[in-house]
Amino acid sequence: MPVDILMPALSPTMEEGVLAKWLVKVGDEIKSGDVIAEIETDKATMEVEAVDEGEVLEILVPEGTSGVKINTVIARISGDDASPAKPAPAAPQVASAPAAEAAKPAAAPQPVAVAKTDAGERIFASPLARRIAAQNNVDLKTIKGTGPNGRIVRVDVEGVKGGAAAPATAAVTPAAPVATQAAKAPSTIAATGYKEGNYDVIPLDGMRRTIAKRLTDSFRDVPHFPLNVDIELDKLLELRKQLNSQNENAKISVNDMIIKATALACKKVPEANASYTDEGILIHHHADVAVAVAIDGGLITPVVREAENKGLLTISEEVKTLADKAKNRKLMPEEYSAGTISVSNLGMFGIKSFGSIINEPQGCILSVGAGEQRPVVKDGALAIATVMSVTLTCDHRVVDGAVGAKWLKAFKRLLEEPLSMLL
Repeated sequence: MPVDILMPALSPTMEEGVLAKWLVKVGDEIKSGDVIAEIETDKATMEVEAVDEGEVLEILVPEGTSGVKINTVIARISGDDASPAKPAPAAPQVASAPAAEAAKPAAAPQPVAVAKTDAGERIFASPLARRIAAQNNVDLKTIKGTGPNGRIVRVDVEGVKGGAAAPATAAVTPAAPVATQAAKAPSTIAATGYKEGNYDVIPLDGMRRTIAKRLTDSFRDVPHFPLNVDIELDKLLELRKQLNSQNENAKISVNDMIIKATALACKKVPEANASYTDEGILIHHHADVAVAVAIDGGLITPVVREAENKGLLTISEEVKTLADKAKNRKLMPEEYSAGTISVSNLGMFGIKSFGSIINEPQGCILSVGAGEQRPVVKDGALAIATVMSVTLTCDHRVVDGAVGAKWLKAFKRLLEEPLSMLL
């Protein structure tokens, strides 16, 4: 029987995407693991791998189509006649942008392997997840998959011991296919009053649409307030100079030290390392610091996980790697989702002070201005110091003024007495 291939949800915030390119055509024979299409999400360009084998019967969404809703049927293949009478829809597998198979990191998603229960129901799992399950005598039927379309991935199986797996759950049923493209809304350009021919139109891509929607929602719906403080950097700059003089292969930046101080301040004031939900306030066990990176067409915030437990060199190398992947739109969803606090640094552009919009569901975002020499009063006398202004924007549902002030006090002390970060 024919099998539908659906538009997958490739990131936590994705609602629609651009079907950028088809890598197969009608009549091609494909097998499980073949890359069949490239899809542009709100964050990156991803590849989609097929699960089922068969002949491509129809391509229902042409390449270059934007605004394709998730779970839309984008293609149809012949499938396997030996399959049960009502085959499950193919669950496209996410892969990073082209890379040699042998070079794939263990954490990257693998081609989906399909097993079956005794009742003939399909179980979608990556080969790595199946291998780990087999090694640990884990029954895949008892695992709830957290990958796209409910597939079982490595993290779902790791740590589960044979005979003690999580309770079985109902199979995930994809939502019914929706129309390929929503009806075009009336043009909003005409309503601006600008004369045609006096402007160029840059079409909104998925990233810009998502940024516009999420930040509008956040600014409108989240009761936020800013807290400002000035921080003297001279001791930090001297320590940075000493550390970099001892290591020729890697250079620590001021931003790396800010990320480390942010994480340590979150451990000192855990009430600020929090998120609001309707069920309750989440106090996070680790400081997963999201770092704002400007890329063509928008902004993305890759996450340094458990930054409180990492050394400055490790943070430096990780930030460089994540920033490079971000600029090339190669980040995987797990690399830019679920941060607990954000840092946005515009100091390199000479911005003295600014405030950022809350990056939901995080409770705080730190805005970092430029360090500059300013006159200060020390012991009753005028002196010169390198001073940086920072602003902590807080979600008042989670972080009260006193908590935010306490966090800034801890952060300020860490940067003004930077040796304390090394203890």
